[in-house]
Amino acid sequence: MTQNPEPCIGIDLGTTNSAVAAVVDGAPRVIPNRQGQLLTPSVVAVARNGKQLVGHVAKRQAITNPEATVYAAKRLIGRRWGSREVEDARQALPYPLVPGPDGHDVRVNLGGRAWPVPEISALVLAELKADAEAYFQRPVSKAVVTVPAWFNDGQRQATRDAGRIAGLDVLRIINEPTSAALAYGFGRSVNAKVVVFDLGGGTFDVSVLDIRDGVFDVVAVGGDTYLGGEDLDRRVMDWLVFDFARAHEGIDLRKDKMALQRLKEAAERAKCELSSAPSAHVHLPFLAAGANPGAALHLDAQLGRERLEELTRDLVERCVQVAERTLRDAGVRAQDVGEVLLVGGQTRMPRVQRAVRELFGREPSRSVHPEEVVALGAAIQAQMLVHPEASAAETLLLDVTPQDLGIVVAGGWFQTIIPRNTTIPTSERHLFTTSQDQQTSVRISVLQGEHERAAQNALLGEFVLTGIRAAPRGAVEIEVTFEISADGIVGVSARDPQTGQRQSITVTATSGLSQGELERILEEHRDEALSRRQAQGLLSSRRGAIEEAIAEIERLAPAAEAALQRSPFGDDAVRKARAVVARARAALAADDPAAALAEEPQIDRTVQLFRSLVAGGGA
Repeated sequence: MTQNPEPCIGIDLGTTNSAVAAVVDGAPRVIPNRQGQLLTPSVVAVARNGKQLVGHVAKRQAITNPEATVYAAKRLIGRRWGSREVEDARQALPYPLVPGPDGHDVRVNLGGRAWPVPEISALVLAELKADAEAYFQRPVSKAVVTVPAWFNDGQRQATRDAGRIAGLDVLRIINEPTSAALAYGFGRSVNAKVVVFDLGGGTFDVSVLDIRDGVFDVVAVGGDTYLGGEDLDRRVMDWLVFDFARAHEGIDLRKDKMALQRLKEAAERAKCELSSAPSAHVHLPFLAAGANPGAALHLDAQLGRERLEELTRDLVERCVQVAERTLRDAGVRAQDVGEVLLVGGQTRMPRVQRAVRELFGREPSRSVHPEEVVALGAAIQAQMLVHPEASAAETLLLDVTPQDLGIVVAGGWFQTIIPRNTTIPTSERHLFTTSQDQQTSVRISVLQGEHERAAQNALLGEFVLTGIRAAPRGAVEIEVTFEISADGIVGVSARDPQTGQRQSITVTATSGLSQGELERILEEHRDEALSRRQAQGLLSSRRGAIEEAIAEIERLAPAAEAALQRSPFGDDAVRKARAVVARARAALAADDPAAALAEEPQIDRTVQLFRSLVAGGGA
């Protein structure tokens, strides 16, 4: 394997699963995690012993630890406390949500403290970073991270903060559909209008791109950051809950968080099965206690594909409506689209694929892997930024603003300055007049969103222009200028053309973390990273001895176990010895220093026991 001078990675930070990729020997590839799998669950937990768990190991214990297991954090990142989406999440999620210190952002109450959502996502990113470092056998710091195209500036900044906390230099935040299109066009000649239909675990995006001679021109984007597989799972869960209540005298499984977590996993499993089978059997034994003491109730249901499609019809229709609107924004007819790419695991659902066929009048492309293509495109973008000289062909990405940008005007209305789907970089000017007599200052509040009422949109920043000449209402003009750089940085200025007075602001969206809080979290994670490196170094020095001890136990096992069978300890001692070996092997395979080193004394005692048993013939 040829190593780059400096490895750079692309990360698809997903709602359900995440993936990391890199360009290796000239081709993008998904990097397997340390368990050998290409996808890592976006799940974080704090075990009852206080240990932080990430990925598969966190997901495996979710049923027994639902209140301390966080999933679907992407649907919360960058959102304001009290928003419609957060209120819905509070009703559906088993783990508790609380407001941040200023009452604006969302925190997760986990392991005895309130975690900012970017810090939760940072643990997933750090796990992917560690997987990449294990693959390259060297440090990795530079990354491109993807986000839904419909994310606002606050959500993008929160994702960037998560990358910083994870120890990553986030070179760029790139839209997931654009990333998928970049991977689709890699190594092939594409000259067509391409639509990316991206339905993942928690978010939905549609992007229309015009790809010509290496130029990826995003024409229009649309989406819904609270629509995805999680919502379909909930429909199946609700159906199972109500079916169970009808059969068992109104017992409500939603009151039992452990039962609810079992239902969630069963619903997701059944939904996935129905992508390839006409029906799925859901069997959950001992799900609830019966009316009689000691009695247990079981759930047994059969879910057909047609029933699933009935339960989720409106969700699929919402996807179609967003796609139709995006096509209108782009000025493109469905029949003029050259290719439709299906991205995201939820596009495996036959009803979704049928809806796409009906809308575009053609079969969607099968040339990309729906759950890997976004990470692959991010890796290509990272390679282009860090090693442009190594790129096989020149590629240009032209992106757009996903939502309207503007200011608050009199009456609390939102005045758009830069409409959505404007190609960036861009600059726009607009003239306003004063709204009060003898007004000498004006507050400029910068917003992003789609609502006519300013209060319904996201506040990006504000500043005050002073020194305006006193005059009757409407007699003084104020020139407001918006500028957006290629990196998406928004600058806003206001000027009184007559006096020349001018004020400006570079808009830095907030993730909900103050600068002081972010610095504190970064310091904590640096300390934790140092501790992990020290533990990793200790494990590296002890790994050989632990592996040799395990090998010796396994070599001595037949004779030692035969001797134990003749002793009073018998099966219990054999069982414990096998468990110690299994735990040590699992810890070494997972590259878990704490777990492996904790097992070393037990391994040593087992070696000594087996040696004495074999030497003494079991006497």
